[in-house]
Amino acid sequence: MEKINTVFLFGIKIDEPVVTLTDLLVSVLCFIFAYKIHNNNRSEKVFTYFKLYFLIMGIATALGGLIGHAFLYKLNFYWKLPGWITSMFAIMFVERAAIEHTRIQLSKQIVKILSILNIIEFLTFLTLTIITLNFFYVEFHSGYGLMFVVLSLEGFLYVKTRNKSSKFILIGVAFAAVAALFFMNDISIHQWFNHIAASHVLMAVAAWFFYIGASKINMKTSLK
Repeated sequence: MEKINTVFLFGIKIDEPVVTLTDLLVSVLCFIFAYKIHNNNRSEKVFTYFKLYFLIMGIATALGGLIGHAFLYKLNFYWKLPGWITSMFAIMFVERAAIEHTRIQLSKQIVKILSILNIIEFLTFLTLTIITLNFFYVEFHSGYGLMFVVLSLEGFLYVKTRNKSSKFILIGVAFAAVAALFFMNDISIHQWFNHIAASHVLMAVAAWFFYIGASKINMKTSLK
């Protein structure tokens, strides 16, 4: 079993402090990006979905850092579920954002079908996660959502339109993919900066590119 690093701050035990800090880094960035999108006052659904993605991912990573890592020793394994489930909601919304973005090229009927499939997919993986308590389904849902749904839809839009928003979102997906590789292959830079911390830093970079991409979206050319 991998040794858990621990520090004491003002007499309070904190497990995996670097992992916790990098989780909170992602959380703070996501909250900032959600706030910025909210302040832009853009009424299109795609911006609502991106705002919800950042807001919920901010909550998920805060829960993951504080409950799933720093203070899990005070709780039990089941307390990992709130962070897991919240992150699944976040992935669902970034998928919906990509689906909504395709309105600039696809018909309303196709967008509606994709939206329904998105709900079915989310409920399937959510049910499997709750029943099995296996993080594999959380990972698989995230990988499917980003590497298949978002990648394919934004890739399609970039090929068809060469718009800058899709380009930046695709770069974000690439960083998320590298983060997944660090996590799945236990690629650790140091005992204190392990594969989880490294993946969190890469997730932060991915979130930054997602925000740049979202801020550049122009839905005025959407099909009716």
